[in-house]
Amino acid sequence: MLDVTVIEDAEAAAVSLDPVRARLLAELAAGPASAAMLAGRVGLPRQKVNYHLKALERHGLVELAGERRKGNVTERLMQATAASYVISPLALASVQPDPDRFRDQLSARWLLALGARLVRDVGSLITGAAKARKRLATYALDGEVRFASAADRAAFIQELTAGVSALIRKYDAPDAESGRDHRIVVAVHPTLKPGSAEPAPEPEPGPAAPPARELTD
Repeated sequence: MLDVTVIEDAEAAAVSLDPVRARLLAELAAGPASAAMLAGRVGLPRQKVNYHLKALERHGLVELAGERRKGNVTERLMQATAASYVISPLALASVQPDPDRFRDQLSARWLLALGARLVRDVGSLITGAAKARKRLATYALDGEVRFASAADRAAFIQELTAGVSALIRKYDAPDAESGRDHRIVVAVHPTLKPGSAEPAPEPEPGPAAPPARELTD
């Protein structure tokens, strides 16, 4: 079972978002189970559970983990193909976000569009690497910082932009025939309060932050 996988197909996304099937996925992410075992957990007849399991299996969201005999019946033990799933913007291809349509480096919605593109591109790379049986070279850094003031946040962003820009200028080799392009995305956003959709309180007002750049080599 994978730790996380991406759903790129629109029909598979619709299947995964069905409340009953999402519950079955959660149960099967915890460990293999048969339709009869799941029926007792979700409060549905075994036949209905089997119907939902077949839909999930058809779209590659669950797979056969094994079989066992129970009386005169052979039960199929199913498991989720991943512990968690991410739906790619490719599932809504005609209306997926396009950060190239507008560029506002201080816009939270542009940041969201960048994040969506990141999910789409990395998801497609993972799918391609798996089919080719190749490793995918990526890197991510995640951290938190508490700024004492908006002025400190502005200074941080300025130094971050200058530092990353200097690294790109140092290592960028546009004429290297054997080189490979990489995308770099740098983002800064407020931390959510635990258990809340609201951001943590803003520091006291200060100088406006300079634009945070999305940087590519």
